Amino acid sequence: MILAIDQGTTGTTCMVFDEHGAVAGRAYREFQQHFPRPGWVEHDAGEIWDVSRAVAHEALKDATVEGSSLRGIGITNQRETVVAWDRSTGEPLHHALVWQDRRTAARCDELREAGHEALVRERTGLVLDAYFSGTKIEWLIRNGVDPAKAAFGTIDSWLVHKLTGRHATDYTNASRTLLFDIHELRWHDELCDLLGVPLESLAEPLPSCHVYGETQEFGGSVPVAGIAGDQQAALFGQACHEPGEGKNTYGTGSFLLQNAGGEAPAVQEGLLTTVAAGERAAYALEASIFVTGAAVQWLRDGLGVIERAADTEQLARSLDSNDGVYFVPALTGLGSPHWDPYARGTIVGLTRGSGRAHLARAALEAMAYQSADAVRAVEAASGAPLEELKADGGATANAWLMQFQADVLGVPVVVPEISETTALGAAYLAGVAVGEWSAEDVRQMWREGARYEPRMESSEREELMAGWFDALGRSRDIARPRNQSDPGV
Repeated sequence: MILAIDQGTTGTTCMVFDEHGAVAGRAYREFQQHFPRPGWVEHDAGEIWDVSRAVAHEALKDATVEGSSLRGIGITNQRETVVAWDRSTGEPLHHALVWQDRRTAARCDELREAGHEALVRERTGLVLDAYFSGTKIEWLIRNGVDPAKAAFGTIDSWLVHKLTGRHATDYTNASRTLLFDIHELRWHDELCDLLGVPLESLAEPLPSCHVYGETQEFGGSVPVAGIAGDQQAALFGQACHEPGEGKNTYGTGSFLLQNAGGEAPAVQEGLLTTVAAGERAAYALEASIFVTGAAVQWLRDGLGVIERAADTEQLARSLDSNDGVYFVPALTGLGSPHWDPYARGTIVGLTRGSGRAHLARAALEAMAYQSADAVRAVEAASGAPLEELKADGGATANAWLMQFQADVLGVPVVVPEISETTALGAAYLAGVAVGEWSAEDVRQMWREGARYEPRMESSEREELMAGWFDALGRSRDIARPRNQSDPGV
């Protein structure tokens, strides 16, 4: 039995997998989101630990297994969220700054204007954007967190600390910090100096498939044996182990990753180069979309338009078309391939006849349009057209969305039998690390659950995408301070 802890942006899912990779038990619980100012997003790291620990125990109970019988524990997590805690007491020193947080956008502009982006792109594969962890750590230091006594880490390292007492992270999470040299697989001295982050305050970077330590949290002594950021875990869980294979995960945001093999690909306009999870160091091209499922959550919690996320499917089906209504969910700026931190959410095309069904459908369509933008960018970078899209994450349960995604892409969309591939990937990594499975076993355990073939005429597809591009243009640059110029990419 393998326990996977999937610590996400709005909640924690824990799953127990048996020796065949089948789900034996699961549990889920949400936690509070904090929005102290517009564009700021925070979490309580203590609450994250409490929720994650409780949900893990609930999943073990659901599986009717004792924690002491576990062969290993895998962890996957929201990647760029930063926690600062006291090295002596282990207590958080500030609310965690979430990957969606935009408070350091102006600082990223300063660094870009000072000519630092080329170094960042070359060594980290990333762009200078508030999405990533480095400027968040700098902000914490500049706003009262003492780096002499603080440990800084992404959520995986926070959980490893609480489980084992070790200050460690894996290469995939380290690669999302703006501080990690993805070619040398180590913290980069010059980048750490640039942001004023002491090397000794950072976690030890280690391979994703690795025994990090042991925990007595669930009874007995169980190895914590696999860690990967959620999107790299999903790539591994989708058995995309060969160059050219890729997936798209539909969660709070959506993230398209394509395996690039053992050589880091050259920097590509609008995309990221990142470290992939596995037994050996590998790389992936990534397009990061900040808000997809979060837009549906906003309709539910912010506007009260729907009671449950699942309501969007019936509402979307109730309309014959979108009637010209488009929603650009740039609620925390735009990610790939646009990279505009000053874009904001925009709804266009409303008339007196527009209702909640139009808003629900527009939110679902926006997931598909943004994913289509990401696919086209990856195709242009790799030079290879997409033959099919492997899709996973919670929104794959929405059959209307998956069919619409196939229609606007013009290629089949394939959903695996187990759609929670972030947790599955963490379990696979842990299982391989402790000798429960081999990488070939993992590939053999992947099974197709559903396939959606495109049915839309190309003329309709082109018309819909033209409306999307028009709406997208209207969302750009809205929140920029008026004395700043375009930061570019």
